[in-house]
Amino acid sequence: MTISLLALFLSTLILAFPGSMQAQQATKVPPIGYLASFIASSRHEAFRQGLRELGYVEGKNIVVEWRDAKGNLDRLPALAAELVRLKVNVIVTAGGTPTRAAKEATSTIPIVMSQDTDPVANRFVASLARPGGNITGLSNFAPELSGKRLELLKEIVPKLSRVAVLGTSTAPGHVLMLKEMELVAGALKLKLQYLDILDPKDIETAFRAAGKGRADGVLVLGGTVPLSRRTQVVELAVKSRLPAMYYRSEFVEDGGLVSYAVNLNDLARRAATFVDKILKGRTPADLPVEQPMKFEFIINLKTAKQIGLTIPPNVLVRADKVIR
Repeated sequence: MTISLLALFLSTLILAFPGSMQAQQATKVPPIGYLASFIASSRHEAFRQGLRELGYVEGKNIVVEWRDAKGNLDRLPALAAELVRLKVNVIVTAGGTPTRAAKEATSTIPIVMSQDTDPVANRFVASLARPGGNITGLSNFAPELSGKRLELLKEIVPKLSRVAVLGTSTAPGHVLMLKEMELVAGALKLKLQYLDILDPKDIETAFRAAGKGRADGVLVLGGTVPLSRRTQVVELAVKSRLPAMYYRSEFVEDGGLVSYAVNLNDLARRAATFVDKILKGRTPADLPVEQPMKFEFIINLKTAKQIGLTIPPNVLVRADKVIR
């Protein structure tokens, strides 16, 4: 058969079976899943950026099946099961709750955590160095940050003497963070008042207790409830005219005073490197969990004005972001 006749034969074959040929091409595009509790557009875009930096263009040489529970955590198991049915190559999770849902849905599909407070305590991995199962990724757990936050709060409020600490005792890493804070509090001669937030109704109770305890500052340590009710937490802190330090930037974006936190967008971007390695044949069991590398110090000057606080210039100049 001459070259011209062969070309004619192939073109005829493609015209005769276009669906079949397209299907074969489509199967070459690896589908991955992304499971989140709620929309965080900046982190979704950071993950896309990470993929692009590695040569993956969504819709061209990779497909991302985005699944978002829109804040309804009860939907996560069904969404995880849906990704399993789609036979995705990898499931990327945005937080501990989505990771748990994915873990319960599959023990074979690789799972990449874009962030988790304490993967070992949550029993997602055997150890950070050797995960051992089908889960790997990134941890946002850095217990020493709680001490650093206390130091910064003292710098912002030089006369600080009593700090109300709002946290969730059942959260992974809680004990380690408290130990770090106690060391720093002792050095700075600060008195700490621990207030447990296990239920939404505990938030108002905690702020009333902070008032009775004559707290002149608040440090929000962590926990699912404070995060999901962050607007309420922020409003109560402002209403009480208490300078408050937060563990996530979302609090400051919603009107909180200041945060010192892991850069979650950086973690989301770095999650793409795990996806790339897995698609190229590596297994999660042999990919060590990475620790955070970038941190952000954010100050909201609008809130400072609301509570009558002047941020010292030497602190303000160190902020990564200032909301005016």
